[in-house]
Amino acid sequence: MSSTKHLFTPIKIGHLTLPNRIIMGSMHTGLDHSDDPFNRLAAFYKERAEGGVSLIVTGGISPNKAGCLSPGALMLTEQNQKSGYKIITDTVHNAGSHILLQILHAGRYATHDGLVAPSPIRAPISPLVPKEMSEIGILQTIEDFANCADLAKQSGFDGVELLGSEGYFLNEFTAPRTNHRSDTWGGSFDNRSRLPLEAVRAIRQKVGNDFVIQYRMSVLELVGDGWNIDDAQQFAVALESAGVDIINTGIGWHEATVPTIAMQVPRGAFAWATAKIKQVVNIPVAAANRINKVEVAEKILADNEADMVYLSRPFLADANFVNKAKQQQLDEINICIACNQSCLDHIFVGKTASCLVNPRACHETLYPANNTAIKPKKIAVIGAGAAGLSFSIEAAKAGHNITLFEEKPSIGGQMLYARQVPGKEEFDELLRYFQVMINKYGVSVQLNCTVDATQLKEGGYDTIVLSSGVKPRQLKLPGINHPSFMTYQDAFNHPEKIGQQVLIIGAGGIGYDMAEFVTHNATNKDPIQEFNENWGIDPEGKSPGALLPTRSPVKSARHVTLLQRKPGKFGRSLGKTTGWIHQAELHKRGVKLLGDLSYIKIDDDGLHIQHEDEIMVLPADTIISCAGQEPRDELVNNLGTLGADVFHIGGVKEVKELDAAQAIRDGVKLAYKLSQSV
Repeated sequence: MSSTKHLFTPIKIGHLTLPNRIIMGSMHTGLDHSDDPFNRLAAFYKERAEGGVSLIVTGGISPNKAGCLSPGALMLTEQNQKSGYKIITDTVHNAGSHILLQILHAGRYATHDGLVAPSPIRAPISPLVPKEMSEIGILQTIEDFANCADLAKQSGFDGVELLGSEGYFLNEFTAPRTNHRSDTWGGSFDNRSRLPLEAVRAIRQKVGNDFVIQYRMSVLELVGDGWNIDDAQQFAVALESAGVDIINTGIGWHEATVPTIAMQVPRGAFAWATAKIKQVVNIPVAAANRINKVEVAEKILADNEADMVYLSRPFLADANFVNKAKQQQLDEINICIACNQSCLDHIFVGKTASCLVNPRACHETLYPANNTAIKPKKIAVIGAGAAGLSFSIEAAKAGHNITLFEEKPSIGGQMLYARQVPGKEEFDELLRYFQVMINKYGVSVQLNCTVDATQLKEGGYDTIVLSSGVKPRQLKLPGINHPSFMTYQDAFNHPEKIGQQVLIIGAGGIGYDMAEFVTHNATNKDPIQEFNENWGIDPEGKSPGALLPTRSPVKSARHVTLLQRKPGKFGRSLGKTTGWIHQAELHKRGVKLLGDLSYIKIDDDGLHIQHEDEIMVLPADTIISCAGQEPRDELVNNLGTLGADVFHIGGVKEVKELDAAQAIRDGVKLAYKLSQSV
């Protein structure tokens, strides 16, 4: 039994006494742009409140029009807006939790024409140049912060969180990188700190003491011209003096070239920085970033690195995270694997956020928690990959009788390959969760079983769900029987056969994963130490931006070239928020990129290609094909005569744009559909 002693020790935050040390952090969900934002947000927060979290922080709400992150984003500026927010606060309070409204001023990260900042300096991740604020504009904005907080209190919120990290507006004033002013709002540390501190004082004066002010401050900036840990400590002391009740520690700017929340970041990688803030203040301090497991959170508290933990995406993955932790059902927690595929990647293209491991997240009104089958069915599921597993579990929860057939000796499908990629070990947590849920809901699993139409017919199933997945696409290339040629599955299954000179055909997601797999240099170093060294992070935080002046990348022992037929940029199919990490990692390891070519043949000399009208030979010990996938549809033609309803999900339905998120979503959607049919 894992200890949760510290997590479930009550704590006082301002006027509130909380029963546990877990905060549900702020997230951009996209629900504010939906057709029914307040009711959908209320449903989203309700499940997490009922799940036991003691304090919830909303997604960012702007204090004025200029501060909106995007056109149409939610604001709280007028009395007539309170009724919508009251829906949220009443719902959360009735569910037994507390809630803070996050005041977000986007500053130069805004995606509309009216963006403002301390200085007219364009963010490297934006095409827009902000307008420099006048002193009148600054004073009005401070008043707008206080007005927003006052309206939040009137709307029933227990407090506010000021977003002063990640490179947003308040952070832009404190940072020399973005504040080039020469008046009383720029220059010295005291001048650069003036605006956020004045905003805190104005809010406290407006709302009184029975209202929580939480400040999310930038601790490690991880950008050039960022402040160091000494500056951060000095600012934390000033925040406490100004009237802040709790500090939440933000790590990195959105424009930083160091990953902070992706699965390549070790768990709890930045708690050491939070500890340095805790050392200098008397108010509670919360640790954030890559805290996805109960054991990680408990250790941070037990080691006195923080007073609370601030978890965001883990509450997308599992609304009942806290209750399961309290009841010691740790193996039943659906863990955030930090893939960003369905949350941040969706937000950045204007979609509603969700979660790869939990497609119901942010869709609670579309997929209610209680999905009971109107007429339970006897269902055969063929294939225990992501789609088949998610369907089987959801359908069994609803009361259907499920038999899951899998030809391999273990469940997992393509996830068994993904988990082998360095940095993607978190897939082990998803596989663990699936196994626990299969056992809990009584799914009959038949491993090492290649089922055929006759068996299915004899089984008397009402419904057959074909989720047999995908297989490597067969290349039409002379020489693919050469000993040097392997599919990506062969390479994952037999890494000992991979030579020193490696060519990878195909530069999509699988190609990049394979390049990381074959170039990884295993060490015995502590994961956080190795991460800091790899990405140039000062482990004491004393350097500007906590970045070391030089990095010493370790090149791969193998010589690897990644090939793509198309001309132009590599990595176009990679995730928006994680693709750059893969690109940077392979660059450091010395992986070469070669595109705009055609493949001719494979023989003893290597891979023959045509590149820029020139025929050439690329020598290789090993040639690995990652050139796409095709459905494993061997059963398709034999299912129509069984007299049962037949459904296709995951890769066997459509390979294009397939990923684990789509496969799991397919399974859940079909389970809900069948439960509502008679």
